[in-house]
Amino acid sequence: MSGNNDGAVRLEARHRPSGENSRFLGEGLAFDEYVRRTIAMLRRAHARLGTADQEKAVAGNAPFELRPEGDACRGKSKPYRRGVLLTHGLTDSPYFMRYLAGFFRENGFRVLAVLLPGHGTQPGDLLDATWREWDKATAYGTDRLAEEADEVYLAGFSAGGALSVCQSLRDSRVRGLFLFSPAFEITRRAAWANLHRLYSWLIPSAKWVSIMPDNSLYKYESLPKNAAAQMYALTRELNLLLQGHEVNIPVFVAASQDDITASTPATLKFMAQARHPSSRLVLYATDTEKAPHGIPAEKLELVNSVLPEQNILSSAHTAIVLPPDDAYYGAAGEYSNAVHYYPDDLEKYDACNSGHEGILLGEITEANLKAGTLRRLMYNPNFAALEISMRRFIDNLL
Repeated sequence: MSGNNDGAVRLEARHRPSGENSRFLGEGLAFDEYVRRTIAMLRRAHARLGTADQEKAVAGNAPFELRPEGDACRGKSKPYRRGVLLTHGLTDSPYFMRYLAGFFRENGFRVLAVLLPGHGTQPGDLLDATWREWDKATAYGTDRLAEEADEVYLAGFSAGGALSVCQSLRDSRVRGLFLFSPAFEITRRAAWANLHRLYSWLIPSAKWVSIMPDNSLYKYESLPKNAAAQMYALTRELNLLLQGHEVNIPVFVAASQDDITASTPATLKFMAQARHPSSRLVLYATDTEKAPHGIPAEKLELVNSVLPEQNILSSAHTAIVLPPDDAYYGAAGEYSNAVHYYPDDLEKYDACNSGHEGILLGEITEANLKAGTLRRLMYNPNFAALEISMRRFIDNLL
């Protein structure tokens, strides 16, 4: 995807719906057929858009599956002992779940990853998508996984975390959760985001929270108001479900204390109520001397997120699930997240994208932005340690 960076706010072809990616179309299909049809849809969409590196874009945005090897991963009544469904976040794609997928396969899990409706093609497809269609995708993936694995686990990033918890509260087959920057709560202003429909037929740009260049191959930068409204509706549904259910299954959570997208207090509240003794929280913090209240010490791992030698001021919502050596979003990757400067400060926007020395990395908090020119951190410098923490959690599963 590409766009202009001249500061003008303009709608382009990518800001219109493609007409074939607002609903979940995999119901009733075998998983390999769902993947095949989704790849075909992605190819059509990116061909129409004229996306550069079309095959690269299709491969990164597509749903996928991985199979573990060895006798230890065999199940008693099904082909596999354990399986995990990976669900990505709002405006993201399955690309963000690739490294987690490799980790789970190496640890004996059958892996499925879905593409949420409205994602992977063009931002305009989120104008019509609803959280209930995302929920269908998660339920479908869970059903396909349960056909092959004795034990079903769900893993979600951001909105995918909320969807995973919702599914677990309705589905007794789910044995545990892996949540990364989970979005349990977002701003209440998002509830009113779709009021634009009263007047946006006159002013189409009113349908959008932000209109951006969309320079990333695997995530949208532009955000329609409908997506924000759907995300609010999803978190409202989640919290209604949580009021009537206890979370008794093991839960592994990794989150940033400085997260400005999802509410960290809501994540802490959720973990304080997680009953299972194996549950664990890895919390990236700028001050590891201040442990959050309500989380037992045996369930908490505080990780220092300040790395001056790497110009890293803090962790971020976006900085959990990818390692530093990721070729696209990593420390030396192709993409720089600087959309917080667009279009109001193009000098800093261009500085971030041109690789100037001295660029800072971290969450786009007010304090961090005051410290200098800042890229939003897209990778986890402690990813190898995160894998060790997840492995310990898995070793403690019954």
